[in-house]
Amino acid sequence: MSTTTTAPATAAAPRGAAGHPVITAWSAVSPFGIGRDDFRAGLRERRRTAGRPEPVAGTGAAGPADEACTVPSFDVRAVLGRKGTRSMDRVTGLAVTTVGALLDDTERNRAVGTGEGAALALGTTTGSAQSMMDFTRDSLTGEQPFFVDPARFPNTVMNCAAGQSAIWYQLQGPNTTIAGGRTAGLHALNYSRRLLAAGRAQTVLCGAAEEYSTARAWLEHHSGAGVAAGGAPLGEGCAMLLVEPQAAPGAEAGQPVLADVLAVELGVVIRDDVRAALSACLERAFRRAGVGAEQVAVVARCGAPGAEGAGESAAVAALLDAVPATDLDLIELVGDTGAASAGLQVAGLLAWAEDNPSEGNPREDGRIGLVTSVDRSGGVG
Repeated sequence: MSTTTTAPATAAAPRGAAGHPVITAWSAVSPFGIGRDDFRAGLRERRRTAGRPEPVAGTGAAGPADEACTVPSFDVRAVLGRKGTRSMDRVTGLAVTTVGALLDDTERNRAVGTGEGAALALGTTTGSAQSMMDFTRDSLTGEQPFFVDPARFPNTVMNCAAGQSAIWYQLQGPNTTIAGGRTAGLHALNYSRRLLAAGRAQTVLCGAAEEYSTARAWLEHHSGAGVAAGGAPLGEGCAMLLVEPQAAPGAEAGQPVLADVLAVELGVVIRDDVRAALSACLERAFRRAGVGAEQVAVVARCGAPGAEGAGESAAVAALLDAVPATDLDLIELVGDTGAASAGLQVAGLLAWAEDNPSEGNPREDGRIGLVTSVDRSGGVG
């Protein structure tokens, strides 16, 4: 299991601390609704989104569970228009919608977030399990194996969502999809940090996406995870961050910095000891960031079911001990969002920071936000 830890939850400030990339904008599509404002409102109200799952367009029955957390009334063609969306699957629609919401938020976002210097790093699990299964079924049940809809073939590869987002919004820099389950969003953030440090991009749209579908619901059910293992209902969504390098001293940043990315650490579970693996990652992250656990103001755990979640909770509890940090507990509100979870956790920290502004200069009060993520595949951070 890999856990990723990041400390990005300070409120607005002029520009990033020396040597650290900064987050300057964000958006999300989640069971709370489409866009940053809906996400903030849902988190502020602690609104639980689980309800009886309805058949998702193009995926058949609703699935085996009684509850799911889906983006309300999300239809790709209704949201994005009819042009270019006939064969677009749900996870691609979620990603394209979220990227568009971020870029359309301000003129500056579109100016710096598109073009040759703009990269995209997107976290996923497998892309769309539904698209893979549908395409395979068509090849087996058709009169001939090749009697399939070729326009739907791109949906079967996991980098479809990232590629379509780049095409829609003219992102001409590096385009990368990273598979990592629940930790995928943190892998994408770490990759974004490396792209900026190496000068391979001027800005990075960094995020993660996951869809709810009949195929995913049944896969989770038969794997013994999720609701079957006492976990939260399945959810879906996408979160996107605009990550930039620190502005040069004296340069005009043009937009307040929402957070410094102080550290991102990843690891692997050995001998099934999730707590030890995550604790080691936490220790490295805080040492690299140069901060103490007592400075943590808010924490967002992934809340995985079973032994993974128990190990995560134990490691975080041991680290924070008596620190009165706010626990966002997002999984209780939006469900198990799979690959999108770490991205939505970071969005949760940013939303919390906006709704709980600090007094004076936020860069001086040292508020730290912590994201932890564990996945049954063996990754930690």
